[in-house]
Amino acid sequence: MTTQPTAAPSQDQGPTDTPLLEETIGQNLARTVERFGERDALVEVQTGRRWSYAEFAADVARLATGLLEAGIQTGDRVGIWAPNVAEWTLVQYATAQIGAILVNINPAYRRDELQYALTKSGIRTVIAASSFKTSNYERMLADVRENCPELQDVVILGTPEWEDLAGAAADEDRLAQVAAGLSPDDPINIQYTSGTTGFPKGATLTHRNILNNGFFDGERVEYTEADRICIPVPFYHCFGMVIGNLAATTHGAAMVIPAPGFDPAATLHAVATEKCTSLYGVPTMFIAELGLPDFDSYDLSSLRTGVMAGSPCPESVMRQVIEQMNMKDVTICYGMTETSPVSIQSSTSDSLERRVSTVGRVGAHLKIRVVDPATGEVTPRGQAGELQTHGYAVMKGYWNDPEKTAEAIDD
Repeated sequence: MTTQPTAAPSQDQGPTDTPLLEETIGQNLARTVERFGERDALVEVQTGRRWSYAEFAADVARLATGLLEAGIQTGDRVGIWAPNVAEWTLVQYATAQIGAILVNINPAYRRDELQYALTKSGIRTVIAASSFKTSNYERMLADVRENCPELQDVVILGTPEWEDLAGAAADEDRLAQVAAGLSPDDPINIQYTSGTTGFPKGATLTHRNILNNGFFDGERVEYTEADRICIPVPFYHCFGMVIGNLAATTHGAAMVIPAPGFDPAATLHAVATEKCTSLYGVPTMFIAELGLPDFDSYDLSSLRTGVMAGSPCPESVMRQVIEQMNMKDVTICYGMTETSPVSIQSSTSDSLERRVSTVGRVGAHLKIRVVDPATGEVTPRGQAGELQTHGYAVMKGYWNDPEKTAEAIDD
């Protein structure tokens, strides 16, 4: 009798040769500024505003001081409700510098969803655009404010209140004192997951979670200080603020904002005028860009890489992205908000077939397994099951929801 070979178990782990970053986001930004202070950090194409790393760090320090002077303390929740504007990024790094917990509010939220996010996370201060598309944020905030007992301050971008907050004289001694009390394992960000049932859950992420995820995402696409990343994906999501912003600042690369919301023409204009080397998007965004009537008029010769995620990419689209957009090193990512977000990513050297038929390899310092949800046993390769992630990227838990946390994290 011939014995059939046993299939290998559905588990794998990523490389560990590059050590984890054991520092806060503020400490990491300071190191980047020391090395690349004169290089571009942030560019907002539609307004023409741009910051070098030295200028960006100075504005972050002013805003961080303003938040402290407004009474924000380490662990307080600060909401950000705005589309992709430069101020979003400044708030992201300023809150991290003082250990406040940034709560990302989806720009598409309506009143009920807004009120839920404000009350569930206990937001003390919310910083918001006055409006975006058909949403009047200022009016909605006024409508729900009386139902949010912990909400003390609403600051609208572009108003004198914002200018006072962002224009405070940086108090370096006070900032250093606050920073000395922070730990990489402190919670720094709450992102609400859409989920399939019930209200969204607030995935709570630490410096260590998202700083390292951004760093290793950037390592996989071989970022250096010479890269310029066009980020049309939303900042309120991990794709924008982690794979985008934190991948950039951990490598000294430039963050390029093409427009407040996705616009295919504005995106390609930004790539062409700012000589971007990397472009992000979900497959439908790339399809929209490729479908522009004047696509051939944009000079995309500077592109070499990028990240595609969110849904499977048809081989024909991937081939067009590589051949017509010059993105020969584009990578595919898989993950979830609860894992900071990326746990699996393809490599720049992977074949076209591998990039469209798989989601790549396990990320650095992470372990992945597929288990039978009925038994908890690891399945043989080729058998469906529940994918589980272990390692630094796993969230701290769902904010103020121990029951859901216990369901999601089992060891």
